[in-house]
Amino acid sequence: MAGWTLEPGYAHLAEAFGSLEAVFALQGEQLTRDALSQVIRLQLAGVTYYVKRYVGAGRGLRRYLGHPRVRAEWQNLKRFAKWGIPTAEIVAWGLERDGMAFGRGALITRELPRTEDLEHLARQHDVRLRNRTWLRRVSEQVARYTRVMHDHHFTHNDLKWRNLLVDDEDVVHFIDCPNGAFWWGFMLRYRITKDLACLDKVAKYHLSRTQRLRFYLQYRRRRRLNPSDKKRIRHIVSFFEGRE
Repeated sequence: MAGWTLEPGYAHLAEAFGSLEAVFALQGEQLTRDALSQVIRLQLAGVTYYVKRYVGAGRGLRRYLGHPRVRAEWQNLKRFAKWGIPTAEIVAWGLERDGMAFGRGALITRELPRTEDLEHLARQHDVRLRNRTWLRRVSEQVARYTRVMHDHHFTHNDLKWRNLLVDDEDVVHFIDCPNGAFWWGFMLRYRITKDLACLDKVAKYHLSRTQRLRFYLQYRRRRRLNPSDKKRIRHIVSFFEGRE
């Protein structure tokens, strides 16, 4: 369904965010850009907002079939909020069509203040990664919220450290999930393994084997591994072999 929605709490920003036309006219600091989308950052009344603008859904039949990426992104962030997973606050969202095809769309989120993504902390060799108390607190949250997703038969499909933000109160936020989807059966098991392998892809360089195992046990909500766990762990650690 096409249309545009501005959250009532942001009605005072209607001049900037009140329509898709206004959103596509906004000027700001460009963060990313490709053939289909662009992300800009701007400030209004001292608050920072991220504006993601999409001008295509893909080539060929993708313009007509499937779920537009922008719609998937705002729906998935709303799912996170519904499931109690901390995430970015959505300010406005919507899309329009060109006949039967996707035309353009946008999503606006409010900045999560005083946050850094875990991948940035890893690249900077941040001392917090050597703080056992901090690491346990963060690990428990990532494990718990990842399990919440998977218990809903939903996988992120890009669960990388860069998509996990932690604030100055050590609260973890899950963001950037346009590829998340629901799965069942063997495909759900495969996608769950992929999510866990994405997390471990960076963890293996910055965490000890004991810390990685503890994370998995936190995720599984148990104290010991069973044969099924051991089989999955072997799959997780070998998932990206030859592809890195």
